[in-house]
Amino acid sequence: MTEIASKSDKTLGAAVGTPEEVAYLAKRLRVSPAIIQEAIRRIGSAERAAVEREVRKGLMRR
Repeated sequence: MTEIASKSDKTLGAAVGTPEEVAYLAKRLRVSPAIIQEAIRRIGSAERAAVEREVRKGLMRR
């Protein structure tokens, strides 16, 4: 049971992204870091281009 829990923790940590990357994207896209983190969680990837697309898609809905 602990193997499963630790495995999911590792993938979650990888998907969240580094704080420097989150801060960079937040500054570049002019949104808060919380919005960047939510986009990363929603798409399940910390890839920069995918996060930018997701945030811009969210901005278009407003």
